[in-house]
Amino acid sequence: MPQIKPPITYEQQIEKLRSRGCLIEDVSFCAEILSQINYYRLSAYFLPFKKPNGDYHSGTSFNKIYKIYEFDRNMRNLLFTAIEEIEIYLRAKLSYFHAHKYGATGYLNKDNYNTKHQHEIFQNLINSEIKNNNKVLFVQHHINKYSGQFPVWVVTELFTFGMLSYFYSDLPMQDQKQLARDMFSTIPKNLSSWLRCCTDLRNICAHYGRLYFRIFSAVPAYISGLDVNSERRLFGAIMALKALYPDNIKWNNNIYSVICNILSSYSSVINLQHIGFPFDWKSLLKNESNAK
Repeated sequence: MPQIKPPITYEQQIEKLRSRGCLIEDVSFCAEILSQINYYRLSAYFLPFKKPNGDYHSGTSFNKIYKIYEFDRNMRNLLFTAIEEIEIYLRAKLSYFHAHKYGATGYLNKDNYNTKHQHEIFQNLINSEIKNNNKVLFVQHHINKYSGQFPVWVVTELFTFGMLSYFYSDLPMQDQKQLARDMFSTIPKNLSSWLRCCTDLRNICAHYGRLYFRIFSAVPAYISGLDVNSERRLFGAIMALKALYPDNIKWNNNIYSVICNILSSYSSVINLQHIGFPFDWKSLLKNESNAK
């Protein structure tokens, strides 16, 4: 088994960067940033500039890498805000539909799901979230007053985005069709795909993961304008986010416009191919309809 590498000082980290061809314009600035951001985290942003032998391409500077890191951070914060609105919207719509069709605690009945549903696993996920949030007032209230019974409109407030996606995809097909049509004017296959993409994006953003030059695991289904160069990059994930966002006007004003501003601010260091943005990304990303 290879031995774990020993720790190195900030000065040694700078020399390591230099030895690989990174231009350090300001040593003090570089040391300050390395003291604030883990070297290992920052090194991931060098990936598009690496040669096969591990050295960096000519012209790769620390300042440029740091600006790309800042671009990533700003984009991540914006997208997480959009995901929050989608998540709250899904909780409201799914719980309302399910409560009025199956009753307050119908989610506990395995017969109210399709055949692929793994009920015991799902119940364990729910119980785990209840346990993890047992200090929250509304959870304590339902434990003490209702002997731990939670109506669907309460328990979905504890669902992660992944659990919401799981919940929808395990509903009977007729329910999936109605919800997909009523919420997003689409079909279940597309909605399940977009939810998976958004779940992955949400988890990356929540853990401060890298968006730049990333290959995403999920591919959004049936979104016009996506090709093999963009569907697994950041642009594909954002297009899935757009498809799920509940308000077209707010998307244009609060999300699309800020994406444009971020890309404009960092245009000197960002390579659009690294994030899968095509030449006509503005027309694809903007909502033309005021509906929804």
